[in-house]
Amino acid sequence: MKKNITRQRIVHSRNSEIPFWYYRFNRITLVFIFVSFLHLPSALAWAHTPIEVSGQEEGRKLTGLEEIWHDKSGQSSIEEALQAYEQRDFLPLDSAGSSGIQAGAFWSHFALRNNSNQSIKLHIEYVDHQLLGLQAYSRELAGVDPYQQLADLSIYAPFDSRQVEHNRFVFEISIPALSTQELMVKFDSGELGVVFPSMRIWSPQKLQQNSKGEISLLSFLFGGYFLMALFALVGAITIKEKLLYFYSLYCASKILVWGTVLGYTHQYLVSGDFHWSYASLSGAVAILTGLIFARIFLETRRYTPKLDHLLKLMMVNGGFLLLCVLMEFKALSQISMTIALLCYPLVVPIALVRWCQGNSAAAVFAIGWTTLVLGLLVQAMRDLGFVVHNPVNYYWPPVASFVEILAIMAAIGLMVQRLRTQKEQAEKKYLQQLEVSKADLEHQVQLRTQELEIAKAHAELEARTDPLTGIYNRRSFFEESGLLLKLAQRKRIPLGILMLDIDHFKSINDIHGHLIGDQALCATARVIAQHVRDVDVFGRIGGEEFALLVSADAEDTVNIARRVHRDIAGIVIKSVQGPVHFTASIGVACLVGDSDILELLQQADSALYQAKRTGRNRVLEFSPTGISA
Repeated sequence: MKKNITRQRIVHSRNSEIPFWYYRFNRITLVFIFVSFLHLPSALAWAHTPIEVSGQEEGRKLTGLEEIWHDKSGQSSIEEALQAYEQRDFLPLDSAGSSGIQAGAFWSHFALRNNSNQSIKLHIEYVDHQLLGLQAYSRELAGVDPYQQLADLSIYAPFDSRQVEHNRFVFEISIPALSTQELMVKFDSGELGVVFPSMRIWSPQKLQQNSKGEISLLSFLFGGYFLMALFALVGAITIKEKLLYFYSLYCASKILVWGTVLGYTHQYLVSGDFHWSYASLSGAVAILTGLIFARIFLETRRYTPKLDHLLKLMMVNGGFLLLCVLMEFKALSQISMTIALLCYPLVVPIALVRWCQGNSAAAVFAIGWTTLVLGLLVQAMRDLGFVVHNPVNYYWPPVASFVEILAIMAAIGLMVQRLRTQKEQAEKKYLQQLEVSKADLEHQVQLRTQELEIAKAHAELEARTDPLTGIYNRRSFFEESGLLLKLAQRKRIPLGILMLDIDHFKSINDIHGHLIGDQALCATARVIAQHVRDVDVFGRIGGEEFALLVSADAEDTVNIARRVHRDIAGIVIKSVQGPVHFTASIGVACLVGDSDILELLQQADSALYQAKRTGRNRVLEFSPTGISA
């Protein structure tokens, strides 16, 4: 039956009026059209809708993963990439957003459409920090002009050479009104690395606002690291505890590693000759210090000797990693880093073993370390393309590291509490042993307490009095004067102040010696003290300057000053050169309104200065209208 049908079709073809060559020609034509379609220029081969953008992009739109090409050599030029695109080598990326750990470079192709009536400027941000270089090219969609380079970014280039000041790679593009720009972007991960080809689209203002938010978060984290490192260092120095030294170093290494990994070390510290090894170096330091701290904290050498050997091997690998980074052995560094990260979770079961042995602080330590391990696991799954890259899992590892540090601090607190409890138990046992000598001990404590009280009273007295004259010193004078001034203002009590300076005191020291000068000061203090009542405040406020605050009105204050002036003039001090006489200049001021003690002293000092300037050895009173005798 099938044969008959075939034969009939052939006969019909032969008997028809259309020649056989016509069918042959049509088949060849169809094949030619199909092949030509496969090799259309890129402008006609565009199969994906351009991304519509405006001047208010907030980073929510991504450039996409629809057209990605893996350049395994990593050396292809834009012309070679364009040729690969025309050959349809650009394919959707088969992951949640990451290329996984692969060598070479990756190219992304996309288009941005500006439907507005004005030109816009955009910032295109690479979403991660694990990239060695980025090159961006653009041209008009369906245009005949070649691609023009927009950016050539590299971590090895000086930071200030970047178009946009940002810790991650960002390049700028301007799109004219009602036009579409076609872009090719090359992501260079070096010999072996991870690439996230889908980039965020921002307006410049929104990107700047987002950067401020990121910096605020990291400032909080880094500030916390710094404070914990500082407190631990102070505690270590105070109590000479080796554990706190390494905890402080571990906290400081967190600042180093996350600052370097997230790109802030390149931005703020090493803006010039940056190198890939800096991130590995900071990671090696953090791993090594963390393992050393864990070994000391968990006391594995004493309580779990077999597990301690495992920690020692991990520490040896950490040291080897540090050495490989310093010697720039990149392949060995990557192998050693991989081993270190794979072994890092083993610290958790070691901590749980110590918890089972009765160390409650080890359980909290295990929680903190587990938090860190989970953060690193999230980062690994993101890098391998199992989860979508977003700001949450991007900052999860440093936040988890911060939580780990907090948990370890809590564990240290529990350990300190345990040590304190042990100390209290030892003290209690000690007191029980000394019960037989309780009476003698109490007597000794009582004597010691009395000595301390006497010493305290003596120290307070010395702190408040002038050691030479025995009267109030400057600080005490101001304290007592302030109290008396407030009381006088509250109860409307008149107050006056005397500010006194011994005339030519330097000459007394120069001619008769400092011993006679000290005797002159003491004699002056004794003479003034004769005129001091219980409610008055008297003190030495300078070398040969004295101040006396009295509860008296203006007339009585001046009278007191004149009596003091007269009595000082009558002082006689014996010396080798003969009797020494001296006088004093006194400035007087009275409380008016709500003046404070400084204003009152300044007024008296003005009167004193006027007394010295007009010949010394006199009493002058300050008045708002002028100084009078």
